Amino acid sequence: MPSASAPSTMGEDVMVPDPLPSHPPGERAVSVLWSFGKCLGALLPVYLAGYFGFSISLVLLCLMIYMGWKHGRLEKLMRLKSAMYLLENEREFTTEQVFRSKRDLPPWVNFPDVEKVEWLNKILQQAWPFVGQYMEKLLVETIAPAIRASNIHLQTLSFTKVNLGDKAMKVVGVKAYTEHDKRQVLLDLYVSYAGDVEINVEIKKYFCKAGVKGIQLHGKLRVILEPLIGDVPLVGAITMFFIRRPKLDINWTGLTNLLDIPGLNAMSDTMIMDAIASHLVLPNRLTVPLVADLHVAQLRSPLPRGVVRIHLLEAENLTAKDTVIKGLIDGKSDPYALLRVGTQTFTSHHVDSNLNPQWREMYEVIVHEVPGQELEVEVFDKDPDQDDFLGRVKVDLDIVKKARVVDDWFNLKDVPSGSVHLRLEWLSLLPSAARLSEVIQRNKNLTSKTAEPPSAAILAVYLDQAQDLPLKKGNKEPSPMVQLSIQDTTRESRTCYGTNNPMWEDAFTFFIQDPRKQDIDLQVKDDDRALSLGSLTIPLAHLLDSSELTMDQWFQLENSGSASRIYVKAVLRVLWLNEDATPTTPSPRPSGPGSGLNQGGNISEVTFAGNSGVAKPTRPQYTTPDPEFATEGVLRIHLLEAHNLIAKDNFMGGMVKGKSDPYVKIRVAGITFRSHTIKENLNPIWNELYEIILTQLPGQEIQFELFDKDIDQDDFLGRFKLNLRDIISTQFIDTWYTLNDVKSGRVHLLLEWLPRVTDLPRLEQILLYQSQQSYQNKVVPSAAVLFVYVERAHGLPLKKSGKEPKVGAEIILKSTIHRTKISERSISPRWDEAFHFLVRDPRDENLTVKLSHSWGQSLGFMVLPLREVLGQQGLVLDRWFNLDGALPESQILLRATLKILDTQLAMGHMSDDVSGEEGEHIFPKWDPSHLDLRHRSGFAVIGEHGSVAGQVKLSIGYSLDESRLFIIVLSCRALASCSKDGADPYVSLILLPDKKGATKRKTATKKRDLNPEFNERFDFDLSLEESAQRRLDLSVKNSVSFMSRERELIGKLQLDLDQIDLKTGVTQWYDLAAEAN
Repeated sequence: MPSASAPSTMGEDVMVPDPLPSHPPGERAVSVLWSFGKCLGALLPVYLAGYFGFSISLVLLCLMIYMGWKHGRLEKLMRLKSAMYLLENEREFTTEQVFRSKRDLPPWVNFPDVEKVEWLNKILQQAWPFVGQYMEKLLVETIAPAIRASNIHLQTLSFTKVNLGDKAMKVVGVKAYTEHDKRQVLLDLYVSYAGDVEINVEIKKYFCKAGVKGIQLHGKLRVILEPLIGDVPLVGAITMFFIRRPKLDINWTGLTNLLDIPGLNAMSDTMIMDAIASHLVLPNRLTVPLVADLHVAQLRSPLPRGVVRIHLLEAENLTAKDTVIKGLIDGKSDPYALLRVGTQTFTSHHVDSNLNPQWREMYEVIVHEVPGQELEVEVFDKDPDQDDFLGRVKVDLDIVKKARVVDDWFNLKDVPSGSVHLRLEWLSLLPSAARLSEVIQRNKNLTSKTAEPPSAAILAVYLDQAQDLPLKKGNKEPSPMVQLSIQDTTRESRTCYGTNNPMWEDAFTFFIQDPRKQDIDLQVKDDDRALSLGSLTIPLAHLLDSSELTMDQWFQLENSGSASRIYVKAVLRVLWLNEDATPTTPSPRPSGPGSGLNQGGNISEVTFAGNSGVAKPTRPQYTTPDPEFATEGVLRIHLLEAHNLIAKDNFMGGMVKGKSDPYVKIRVAGITFRSHTIKENLNPIWNELYEIILTQLPGQEIQFELFDKDIDQDDFLGRFKLNLRDIISTQFIDTWYTLNDVKSGRVHLLLEWLPRVTDLPRLEQILLYQSQQSYQNKVVPSAAVLFVYVERAHGLPLKKSGKEPKVGAEIILKSTIHRTKISERSISPRWDEAFHFLVRDPRDENLTVKLSHSWGQSLGFMVLPLREVLGQQGLVLDRWFNLDGALPESQILLRATLKILDTQLAMGHMSDDVSGEEGEHIFPKWDPSHLDLRHRSGFAVIGEHGSVAGQVKLSIGYSLDESRLFIIVLSCRALASCSKDGADPYVSLILLPDKKGATKRKTATKKRDLNPEFNERFDFDLSLEESAQRRLDLSVKNSVSFMSRERELIGKLQLDLDQIDLKTGVTQWYDLAAEAN
């Protein structure tokens, strides 16, 4: 029986695999049918093509399109996954590559000026889900309803899924620039985003679904924090833009899968990038204001840094692309160049069959940001189908700015051979027309095949707003837009829909060839471009006669309503080429790969007279400061007195009232002034003067705080704030200001934004007046402000060790000392820095400049008596100065500009001297006898001999179209307090004579506000003749209850309307007369 037991024994030792699971017959049948169906579906298009008689080429074309779409989809998906993997494993990937290739670290690791901000990326990663929630809410609740309302075919649109995914945007590095402009902070953010974002859209009416699943975005985002202000939030606005187009890759889903078809994918990506560029790539900017009263248009479109004139001269040794017999015989190329700076693009003409083409073309481009912007030149071979690439080169325009003239050969990158010859000239922007004729004559000397010479100037036009535009037929509101034209160039503003008081806040820039002969034409039209709402022509010659070539005002529109007007700011800048700058010597034709450039303007073929041979390097003879140089102004604050302050030094627990020992703190632009303390006085008199140099930036405030001086902690006596913009607009303010946050008290100030003039005879009058003034803080008023621009030095001595020095310059005027940054090692350092000083008497003061190595070893000095500047035209001295205590050839190049500080008080003083006792004061004058408390009856302000209770701002005019008189009550300021809580003001007005009170009007009441804003308009059905016979009786009152003991009347104003040009209209501040005791 052993044979029978053997199989059993073997079965115990051998492992038998599990049998495969058996599928039910029904499942196997479905699987077979499904495989058959797929085969049939694949063969069905072929059968249908044969059945309907389609050409086999059509079938092959569809198959190729499908294969191209499939291949593009897979490539895009792989790129997205690779980018996401790289961002997730950045450290491991970089370390592996470094150890494997033993090459240098990548730029984001070893560049000392680009900082990593991992803390910011951690914050973004943590907050990313909440960013997604916000985006979902924004798309579903705001954007989707707006899209549905925009088109009848999109009424069923909805976002079915909004998910930003888990991958947050990363900031790879941050580079900060703080040395170029002390009024702003520049940040370059290297942004990288490879996200698994998923957004799906559905239009139920048409059964359409579309969406996005995955986005890549890489680029350099510049963030500008400006203006810096001396108050929270410290920054007036945030401006963001991409200096160059970012790289974008989108993975489409649903119906938008069609956008991945070859040919359509490049077109769709280009359209999306154009949409992004129209908002976020230079010269377009996104500006987010953080404080009120900002000129957003000027921040969004500031004056350019300069203009670069590009001469595309020639190329050499280009690659041959038009080969014969499949490359066996080398042919030629038909090259042309594509030049790009930001969004500005220019194309040269192509040269047939030439590997050493000569173009001799010129372009002018506006440079908005340096450092940052680049000139990119790409060379292509012109072909009937697709043009072949012949190389590219990039040039940093900051190099051009520093060198002024760059004339060199640049090797083409990404190709075996080829170089291009460029001459780049930096044109500075001059705010004066003194050199305009010279510039125009220079331009005429450039021989050109076109009759159009190079530009002599640029014009920046800020289009702000318009008022009272005419209505359309049927009294419908228009949708105005503006067309701005200069010769053949026309630009259009955006459209403001449904209003006759549009706010455009747009900016435009034009190249000007001869501002003496050209005009700017503005046409205000309805959005259909057919209905004209008004026009305006401004000869640019008027700008040449304006201060700093700037006009900033209201203009009456022609062919429009009688009250229709438009607010425009036009700024002209002359383009100046410093021909004394040292051009880079043209190098021999290079053979290796090189560098590149970017941006373009007007095109003409030019040749250079006398450009043969190598240019001899020469030093510039004049400085080239920034256009903002010497634009600061001076604010003078005269702290006079205070009245009715609260008593803080009480006795016996407050049962016996005492006094206070008051002093004042004044804060402006980060600087604090403090007055002296006056002992035991609730009506102190300080008579102190303070001066400060300020930039005319919006959002700046001046803060005044009063305290009672105590042994321990000083007690608070009140505060108030003033807007610098209000002081600049009125130039001169002399009034009482009510203290806030306390029961009582007010302060008397005289504030003056000093006009800057170059009229030398005024200096004697100002010095004479100021010599007769005295102040408790022993301040001598400044008669001028000195601006100093230190550009460079040349031929300095070496250190004692024989090494080149690290040079810094000290600029000294009396006790005020400013220092430049310390340059890199050089005997010809360059700083390009500006400083300013207050000058008491420019006839007797000297400017000293000391140079040293790192503030140690002396390298020379110079002394400039300011009387030398007084003897120069325009009070500007700009040249090289020899240095004492150095080598014979040691010199420094600087510019010294004096501006005389005019004052209305000095003008009033001179008027008194001329007219004697019977003469009328032209300007308010502070009488020193007022310092005696026995004469505290009030202060005479501009003809009013009662005390002032504040001011009211009115706009008064007559609309001929509506045959109505209108009065707009805009706001009040510095109203007198009626109680410990201030006041609840409103404005009541009537046109006298009016027996029945038919013209009586009243505004709304503003609670607890001594600086209320009303912005209420009142119309009166009166003829123009009748309106001129009326008298405006206006009262600012405090809203009180019947039983209240508070004062009701705050101030009054009576104004004869025949003193106003009602057709033109007027908007201004009026003083309110206080109620007589």
